[in-house]
Amino acid sequence: MKTDELIGLLGASFEREPVGAPWMTRRLALAVAVGATAALCLALAFLGLRPGLTEVRPLLFLAFKFSFAAAVGSLALRYLVRAVRPGGESRVHLGVAALPFLVVAALACVSLLMAPTEHWHGMVSGHTWLECLISIPVIAVVPFAVVTWAVRRFGAPTDLVRAGALVGLSAGAVSALGYSLHCMDDTVPFVAVWYGGTIAMCTLVGALLGPRLLRW
Repeated sequence: MKTDELIGLLGASFEREPVGAPWMTRRLALAVAVGATAALCLALAFLGLRPGLTEVRPLLFLAFKFSFAAAVGSLALRYLVRAVRPGGESRVHLGVAALPFLVVAALACVSLLMAPTEHWHGMVSGHTWLECLISIPVIAVVPFAVVTWAVRRFGAPTDLVRAGALVGLSAGAVSALGYSLHCMDDTVPFVAVWYGGTIAMCTLVGALLGPRLLRW
């Protein structure tokens, strides 16, 4: 039997069994939840919880960072469930997964336009840009490993690059979720550039590693 015929049979099998999607969703959601828990524990253990969370502004920005990371992670999980099924990559729309990045980028532009130009550098770079650049990808290693294991154990993706990118996207999102508990830079441009940039970096690494790690 040729590879294309095998993929066609597997895809038809999944179509005939609608319970496959909820079953897969539960397992991948559990893997992402385990990865998120690990990311939170790592961030708190090695970086610590930021002070000032009893004040309004830090709490609002923590909620903003959480919302951004959660939106990215939710979309990544939604499309990962599709991508790990044979032939399911045709139902994956990465442009939709990019919507949270576009929204935060637009908010960052508005924030910069409303501030004096001499403040722009500080709003973008903050005080911990290097720590953010390093911490989110490093913390993402554990959730990336957990989700990769789940995809190999329960899935059968045929587009390994796209599936790997979505694994990296989900890992980067939950890592950013954990790091936000420590991060003390509270500007929208900082979140757009450094949170968005590091999550995108994790996505790229996932796409590069996908063909090697997700092969079945």
